[in-house]
Amino acid sequence: MSVQLYYEEKGNCEPLILLHGNGESHEYFVHQIEYFSQNYRVIAIDTRGHGKSRRGDTPFTIRQFALDLHCFMEDLGIQKANILGFSDGGNIALIFALTYPEQVMKLILNGANLFGRGIKPHIQIPIILGYRFASLFADKSKAAAKNAEMLSLMVNDPDIRPQELSRITARTLVIAGTGDMIKTAHTRLIYENLPDAELVFIRGNHFIANRKFVEFNKEVERFLQEAGGRP
Repeated sequence: MSVQLYYEEKGNCEPLILLHGNGESHEYFVHQIEYFSQNYRVIAIDTRGHGKSRRGDTPFTIRQFALDLHCFMEDLGIQKANILGFSDGGNIALIFALTYPEQVMKLILNGANLFGRGIKPHIQIPIILGYRFASLFADKSKAAAKNAEMLSLMVNDPDIRPQELSRITARTLVIAGTGDMIKTAHTRLIYENLPDAELVFIRGNHFIANRKFVEFNKEVERFLQEAGGRP
C-alpha cells in the first residue's frame, strides 16, 4: 500500500522529479531545485520513511519505492516525467524505468548501482557488517530495526541483472564522480548495457550534485535540452 509522500515543487513546464539517496531527504537537492525550476516543473520527493514522508507498513524496498513513485505520479496527474535519481534514488529510477517505461521521458542516474558488489569494498564491507549487527537486535530495538531497514537497501537491493537494462527505452545520462563510492567499472557496466545512454564523469566523489553542483547542473541541463541518441 502506498503512502502520501512529502514533496516540494517549484517551476512549471516539463516535469523533473528528483529522488534523493539513502537516509537523506529532498533537501539534498538544494542546488538543483532553484536552478532547474527556471525551465522545468521540479518536484523533489521524500522517499517513504525518509525526511517528512511516513514509513507505512509495507516492505521497505527499492521496488516498493518505485511503486510509490508510480502512485505519486498518478495522484498528481503526471503522465510522464524526466527523472533524476541520486544513489538509492538512482536505483529507484532504474526499477521505475524498467517497470513503468511509458512514464519516463529522460533518465539521469547519478551514482546508481545494480547490486551491492558494484560498491567499492572499503565502503560496502562496513555496510554489510552494520546490517548484520543491526539485524541481530532488530526485534529488541526500534532504532536497530530502522537501521537494519536502511542498510538493507544497500545490501539486498536493487538486485538488477545488467542484461535487464536493455529494456529501458528512455534516453539516459549516467553520471558519477571520478572518486565515487561506486566502482568506475560498475558505472561503465550500467552505461554499456543501456540501449540509449551517455556517460559523464565529474572530478569528485559520490556527492557531486551537492559539492560540484555548477558542473553537475550544467551537464544535466545540456542532456535534458539536447536531442539525439548514443554517439
